[in-house]
Amino acid sequence: MTESMERAPALTRGRQPIASVRHTVILVAILLAIAGYGAYLQSHAGSSPQLVEKHPSAIPLYLSLMAAQWGLVRYVTIGMKHGGTRLRDLLGQRWSSWKDVARDVVIALIVWGAWSLSAGAVERALGGDTAKGITTLLPRSPAEIAVWILLSMTAGFCEEMVFRGYLLRQFEALSGNALVGVLGQAVIFGVAHGYQGLRNVIAITVYGTVFGAVAVWRKSLKPGMILHAWTDIFGGIFAKG
Repeated sequence: MTESMERAPALTRGRQPIASVRHTVILVAILLAIAGYGAYLQSHAGSSPQLVEKHPSAIPLYLSLMAAQWGLVRYVTIGMKHGGTRLRDLLGQRWSSWKDVARDVVIALIVWGAWSLSAGAVERALGGDTAKGITTLLPRSPAEIAVWILLSMTAGFCEEMVFRGYLLRQFEALSGNALVGVLGQAVIFGVAHGYQGLRNVIAITVYGTVFGAVAVWRKSLKPGMILHAWTDIFGGIFAKG
């Protein structure tokens, strides 16, 4: 095997597992536990229309979420280490010029625009939403907005690494089918957002499928990272309510 083949991005190699099945099962169990806790919060939120009451500052929550996301990435890194796969291998081909950067930004904005235009139709298809709202968790002060942007960028990197990088790759390798990889990670991605209620879990699952399709199409996580971060930044700062 040539050096160039050995250095090929993980998204373009053959379907080889990048970690043990045990490691993947534990990661999925962690994500399902997070989902279960979110569903518990929804079912025990009381009569308030909001999932939680507004706190003096959301910054401690944002910082804890950032720490948790980096913790998941660290766990993924440990699992891949034994197989010789690095985080940079999951990213896909490196940017070699500003044109590569511009291309991925344009792809992200096109996908975001298409999703935004179709969001109303998706919401109508899913019916009414009885879940508790999460607007009390969104930023309001300049300091909260600044930390929210950092949180969104963290989510863009970490969640794409975990779901579209590790899980998609692993599910594809174990099943021998790229479609299983795309759909499998999307379902777990949606379920992990159980704190937002059933309708949003379904919508986020669809969104995760789009993210996965873009990753497979481009053989890179970078467009999805840009798309994910921008979606969270825009949604958090300009959310209604």
